[in-house]
Amino acid sequence: MLSTTPRTTLNRSKDRARTDRADLYAILDAGLVCHLGVLAGGSPMVIPTGYGRIGDTLYLHGSTGAASLRAGSGAQVCVTVTHLDGVVLARSAFHHSVNYRCAMVYGTARLVDDPEERLAGLRAITEQLAPGQWDVVRPPDRKEMAATAVLALPLEEASVKVRQGPPKDDEEDHDLPVWAGVLPLAVSWGVPEPDPRLTPGIPVPPHVGDRRY
Repeated sequence: MLSTTPRTTLNRSKDRARTDRADLYAILDAGLVCHLGVLAGGSPMVIPTGYGRIGDTLYLHGSTGAASLRAGSGAQVCVTVTHLDGVVLARSAFHHSVNYRCAMVYGTARLVDDPEERLAGLRAITEQLAPGQWDVVRPPDRKEMAATAVLALPLEEASVKVRQGPPKDDEEDHDLPVWAGVLPLAVSWGVPEPDPRLTPGIPVPPHVGDRRY
C-alpha cells in the first residue's frame, strides 16, 4: 500500500485515488518520459526526461552540467508520469475531462556516486526506453560516465490518480441533443527507420521490430 502524507492526500475527486503500490509500479513501468520538478535559483523548473525503476527506486539521468540535476541533488523534488487514455466529451463545457493514469512522486533526490549503482541506473533508464537494447550496444565508457549524472529518488511518498469511464453530466443535461462519450487515445509503434549510415545487411532486431504496447 502507498503511505498517505499531506502532500499525497487527495482533497478533490477522492474516488480517483489508487493506494495499491502495484498501481504505482504499473504506471511508472508503462511510461517513457517523466517530468522532473525542481527549484533552480529560486525559480521552479520542470524538465521532461527519461527514467527507469529498480524496485522502489526511480533513476533519472542527464548531463553533469544540467541545471535541473544540480538543483535536484540533495533537494526536494517532484516527479510525475502521466498517460492520456482519452478525451471525455460531455454535453456541457464544464464537464469535459480526460481519462488518464498519473503518478506523482515526492522526495529527496540523491546523486548516485557508487559506480555499480550508477551503471545499473543507466541500464534501467535505457531498458525503460528500449527493452533489450542494453545487451546489444556498446556500454558507456569512462569519459561518457564522467559526463553523466544519475539521480535516485525513493518511491516512499507517492500519489496515484486514475480517471476512467464516460462523462459525468448533470442529470438535467442528459436530454440535450449533444453527442457525449469518450474519444479513446492509443499510442502505437511505427515501422523502424534505419540510420542512413547503418552497415548494409544488419537486420532489425526482434526487440525493436516486434515491440508493441
